[in-house]
Amino acid sequence: MKNRIWLLAIILFLIPLCTCHSIPETATVTRVIDGDTITIDTGHRVRYIGIDTPEVYPVQEAHGMEAWQANRNLVEGKEVRLERDATETDKYGRLLRYVYVDDTLVNAELVRLGMAEARAYPPDTKYQDMLEQMEREARQAGRGIWAK
Repeated sequence: MKNRIWLLAIILFLIPLCTCHSIPETATVTRVIDGDTITIDTGHRVRYIGIDTPEVYPVQEAHGMEAWQANRNLVEGKEVRLERDATETDKYGRLLRYVYVDDTLVNAELVRLGMAEARAYPPDTKYQDMLEQMEREARQAGRGIWAK
């Protein structure tokens, strides 16, 4: 009985220390895959919540390279803060996150620049109203993908 109590105590002590596959709240961006997806130093791929950018792979869409370059300028090699909404990952296993560099919400900045459109993916809609307003402003100003 005494051995079982010690074993239980050891297990309960070790459980909080296990950080296997833990997902960080901050990370360094090691690769920018496209306008709305990055890889961080843990090896996780991160898909930005609430936006969609033109693709660069497998087929390069109009403004895809510009969106990729804008994302690179914002995050490449930088420490970012990752904020989760309702869903942990998408069907491809990518983390779904709002991404910040300092106080800049990168998801929103890409929309403001006209490099992304606001796209709701319920239930992850915490900032959707703001993203949609920024898209309206980018469209009216003719920025990026909205240029005439």
